[in-house]
Amino acid sequence: MQYKRWLEIWLDDFVRPTAKPKTCARYEDIALKHIAARIGAYELDELTPLILQRFTVGLLKDGNLVTGRGLAPSSVNGIVTVAQSSLKTAFEVGMTKRYIADKIRRPKLTEKQVCCFSPEEQRKIEQAALCDRRPKLWGIVLCLYTGLRIGELLALEWSDFDFKKATVSVSKSCHDGKRPDGIPARVIDTPKTETSRRLIPLPQQLISLLRVWKKKTGDGFIVSDKRGPSLVRSYQRAFERLLKRLRVERKGFHALRHTFATRAIECGMDVKTLSEILGHKNPTITLTRYAHSLNAHKRDMMNRVGKRLELPGAP
Repeated sequence: MQYKRWLEIWLDDFVRPTAKPKTCARYEDIALKHIAARIGAYELDELTPLILQRFTVGLLKDGNLVTGRGLAPSSVNGIVTVAQSSLKTAFEVGMTKRYIADKIRRPKLTEKQVCCFSPEEQRKIEQAALCDRRPKLWGIVLCLYTGLRIGELLALEWSDFDFKKATVSVSKSCHDGKRPDGIPARVIDTPKTETSRRLIPLPQQLISLLRVWKKKTGDGFIVSDKRGPSLVRSYQRAFERLLKRLRVERKGFHALRHTFATRAIECGMDVKTLSEILGHKNPTITLTRYAHSLNAHKRDMMNRVGKRLELPGAP
């Protein structure tokens, strides 16, 4: 059986019945556009470790389908993961005599530098969002003080808030999809991971803002307008336009989450608490991702301790 035919079977019988729609769409895109296009014509038992390794190296050289340039190591690793999963399943169900995809040497990954806004940029963004006549932009401020992901923000409904206890419950997320007729539509889904289900305490300063916000929008989704709840890409574009208007260097919406985490560390929040608020699987992820902020915080703490030192003859 040709590998490209097996990929179709694998997607239909093993991926779609068990994975989230968003994951299915991503796997299908990778399987058909990258894997099948390059090595799909091989019979399953014709594949060798060398063929798979050259496939991986080729992605690094010219795997970008838009520019023709090489893909980033993180993107290549994602494609390799799909290839390995499909070939491992093929071996487990007896479609191949052996499993050889574990011989692939993946490109080395480097931890992405966390990108966040400076305190001055944050103040400009907050003031501009709060002064905007559209309450939906207030969601930007909410992300700056809770660390919500954009999908989590846009899936929030007013019923998720408890004003008396000053908490918000994160139990769902959303992403952009398409209706059967091809028109863009929001897809409500479960959170990214199980630990993404969480209860976030809200700063008291946000409660008054949220009460005014609710009066303006009524029940339902908190980020919406006359046309209904916002699409993810539409909200991202609104954020990009805001940055351009403020002449603030363009950063992705996720930078708001990084900004929250950085400010939290600067205020002295411990890593375990921050990890739970962000919905990370464990504090190690938080430690690794925000090491640069933690180092600055440690230096500040050490300098405070050092103030106790009295040197002989010092003024």
